[in-house]
Formats: sequence, structure tokens, C-alpha cells
Amino acid sequence: MRGISTENNWKTLSSKTVYENAWLEISHREVINPAGKDGIYGVVKFKNKALGIIPVDENGNIYLVGQFRYTLNEYSWEIPEGGGPFDEDVLDAAKRELKEETGLLASNWTRLSRIHTSNSATDEEGFLFLAEGLSQSEAEPEETEELQVKKIHLSEAVEMVMRSEITDAISIAGILMAARLKGI
Repeated sequence: MRGISTENNWKTLSSKTVYENAWLEISHREVINPAGKDGIYGVVKFKNKALGIIPVDENGNIYLVGQFRYTLNEYSWEIPEGGGPFDEDVLDAAKRELKEETGLLASNWTRLSRIHTSNSATDEEGFLFLAEGLSQSEAEPEETEELQVKKIHLSEAVEMVMRSEITDAISIAGILMAARLKGI
């Protein structure tokens, strides 16, 4: 049995971009895998950081955003989330996304985590924030977003996760982390 290494034991022989748009790039890679054999790998590189925000009010309620997700061909309930350019501060981007999708502003922000959303196929890096001290302003959704916002107690959001009614990975991580932090 060979020893376990924490170093990169993959060798990239070649990389070719096979698709690219404003949000992502997909490459086909010829590699030598850790067993020393030839192989292939498909890599999705995102052009923004992923952001998820759990807005919690003084009564323990959070705000979810509902929208039809084209890739899933189904309606999805999620925490407010979006993307932030690599050169933008993640907290500034999170504040912008929260206002865009819900119209909410927050006076208190806590960074909960840095996460990787699907590390077997993508390098996407995400950041989760708890937003408190909420006040309402006007939402500014993007033209492609047809959003529904609903307020529920954080404990009900946890139950939605446990019943697989919330399936978005960033939302699951954020809701469970916020619940743990709030003692729920």
C-alpha cells in the first residue's frame, strides 16, 4: 500500500479550452494521474467568486429567494446568493447581492466560511456570510432574475434542508452553519 500524500500528484500534460463565456471556462486536460497512468480531466473554472448570505432578523427569521433554475429544470428555494468579481472585496459583493435580490441592508456582517462548491470538477470558491441588523430598501434584481422572497424561521429552513426541499449546496451549508451559530 502506498503512502498518502497531501502534495499534488497529478501532472498536466495539456490543457485546451473547449468552451468559454462571461461566467465560466471549461477545459479538457490530458493528465497523468497519481497512479502514474494517462488520463483525462474536465475542469470548470468560474470567473467570479460564489457568495451566499443568510439574512437573520431579530426574531430568528431568515429570507429565502425562490427562482426557476434553468440548469435543474425546477424551482429552487435558496439563500440570497450570487457572484462577485475576483477583484471585488467579498463582503462588498455580498452586500450588493443581498440588496439586489431582497432589498435588504444589514448593519452587522459575519463571515461564516470559505467553501468549494463541487471540487471534483470545478475550482469555484464560495464565501458565506451571516447578515444581521436588517432594514428594508428596494430590491434591484437582474433582468434575468424572476425572484420570489419569503421569510421563514431559521428552524423551518433547517427542516426544509432535512426534507431535501432546499438542495442548493451553498444554501445548505449556510443554513446549517447559521443554525449551529444561533443554537438551533
